[in-house]
Amino acid sequence: MKQTLYARFIKRLLDLMISGCVLLLLSPVYAILAILVRIKLGKPVLFCQERPGKDEKIFRLYKFRTMTDARDANGELLDDAARLTRFGQFLRRTSLDELPEFYNIFRGDMSLIGPRPLLVEYLPLYSTHQKHRHDVRPGLSGLAQAHGRNLLSWEERFDLDVQYVQSVSFKNDLAIVLATIKGLVKEEGISSETSVTMEPFHGNPQEIHGQERAKI
Repeated sequence: MKQTLYARFIKRLLDLMISGCVLLLLSPVYAILAILVRIKLGKPVLFCQERPGKDEKIFRLYKFRTMTDARDANGELLDDAARLTRFGQFLRRTSLDELPEFYNIFRGDMSLIGPRPLLVEYLPLYSTHQKHRHDVRPGLSGLAQAHGRNLLSWEERFDLDVQYVQSVSFKNDLAIVLATIKGLVKEEGISSETSVTMEPFHGNPQEIHGQERAKI
């Protein structure tokens, strides 16, 4: 990543200022959403999960929950589609469930723009090239979210993540913000073709095949 003045100092300063203003000015919205989530989906109101950040440092990510805890007769959680209510779909469609992440941005765990923070369990599955997505802070939105979101394959998403890391600039960040807003208005890429979000990442096909051949 180019260590430009923007990447080293200005980007973090903008993150701090914007996230602080959002947390302050939208505090009534946070309160209303928290009450609605508690009434419609139960508790806890927030979904908390560990995610890898810059340099693969683990942090705790916060979102409004969008699913119930509905279980089958054996006490096992139902699949995502069964637990995702209309209200939960609304939160995801409008990205209101992401609002608590502004706290992560204010803390410095995340940035407004950067590769989306994924699951910790994916860390050993990345290729050397894909690992570079962790050279910067993860973002509330990123190049992949601005160009297809969950409609992209994992390989396409990771290529765009690394492309972003290699060209961090104010111009690119602004373009991603505008593209993200456009995508939200059009409600594009919320779900993949076969899942309410995105299918799990199981590793790169070529590497999986290589490991299988090595075992033979």
